[in-house]
Amino acid sequence: MTARAQVPYWTPAVDSPYSWLRLAITLVLGTIGSIGMWVAVVVLPAAQMEFDVDRGGASLPYAATMIGFGLGNIIIGRFSDRIGITAPVIASAVALFAGFLLAAQSTAIWQLTLAQGALIGIGTGGAFSPLIADLSHWFRKRRGLAVAAAATGNYLSGAVWPTPVQMLVATDGWRDAYEWIGLLCLVTMVPLALMLRRRPPRTMAADGTMQLAEEPLMQSPFSPRTLQWMLMLAGIGCCVAMSMPQVHIVSYCVDLGYGAAPGAEMLSLMLAGGTISRLATGFLADYIGGVRTLLIGSVLQGAALFFYLPFDSLGSLYIVSLMFGLAQGGLVPSYAIVVREYMPAREAGSRIGIIMASTILGMALGGWLSGEIYDLTGSYAAAFVNGIAWNALNLAIILTILWRTQTPRTAAA
Repeated sequence: MTARAQVPYWTPAVDSPYSWLRLAITLVLGTIGSIGMWVAVVVLPAAQMEFDVDRGGASLPYAATMIGFGLGNIIIGRFSDRIGITAPVIASAVALFAGFLLAAQSTAIWQLTLAQGALIGIGTGGAFSPLIADLSHWFRKRRGLAVAAAATGNYLSGAVWPTPVQMLVATDGWRDAYEWIGLLCLVTMVPLALMLRRRPPRTMAADGTMQLAEEPLMQSPFSPRTLQWMLMLAGIGCCVAMSMPQVHIVSYCVDLGYGAAPGAEMLSLMLAGGTISRLATGFLADYIGGVRTLLIGSVLQGAALFFYLPFDSLGSLYIVSLMFGLAQGGLVPSYAIVVREYMPAREAGSRIGIIMASTILGMALGGWLSGEIYDLTGSYAAAFVNGIAWNALNLAIILTILWRTQTPRTAAA
């Protein structure tokens, strides 16, 4: 075969009807597979009471989940670059099943933390950036929209699950809820993963191997390693800020005397707004690029976070939570779009996984740090200010990247 040889004619092409079918399957997998991180938020008050720990200690299972989630993104993303997405997603489903069952048997907070981090967190990682990276190979013209839509699975999970899980926890206890959730992940994710066995279209490289040979669309003034480190630090900054309302809104409502149920509803409302904004920013990124879209999201998140300081009535918290969701939803998928614009396609799974892991590290750090600040000060006001400061760091890095960014390649345009 010559260097011009293409993949067999029966292989589905990018931007084809099959690409959109694959997006739908990816979205469902993300919605189910991301349940672990939101369940940890809902059960935080119940775990604090049962294990008799302070707010910082009760936040450890969530922090461990996010650390495991980050590791899962890196490990599973690297394997998906090599062997495809199906086997890694099945392994994730098994890890979620085992993790929820073991967590339900916990007799101490450290056992719950270990199960959340080592199994639930890593398993959840397979339902996020590896799926997003895999899907990005199937789109070019509408890649921003497709990547953002795939990333909404994480937020749809947060919009769909907290309220029914809270009801299940209230009636049957958090341990029974965990067992049912683990079974749900296993019986739904495995057959869905088997529907993603087709590999993305590839071309013949000079060495005779079939590779993803698409070139980056943009020229970067930074080396790939430098740009990756900048995006990692930016991701930590934005997600430390993002985690304050997402992780502690239920506990915040309990402290204000409104109860856990309104807090779970606000979390769902926040993430429903995030779902809308992820789709909108994905559409926007196809026209103005990932970096500019990221900048807009950073500005809006900082502004929305500020509104939590003066407004704490029940009605205003619902409104501000929706505003916050609409502001910050597009931030995380924008990092994946930037990677696909500036870095080679064959490295997408690994690089997206590493950068997404950094955003998750920011969520874990922010969730724990906010709890510790609460324990030290007796309120969440200082924690909100801390989030605003980290958001300013994110904004400064994105402005630096945008300032140094060159124009798109003429050939790509």
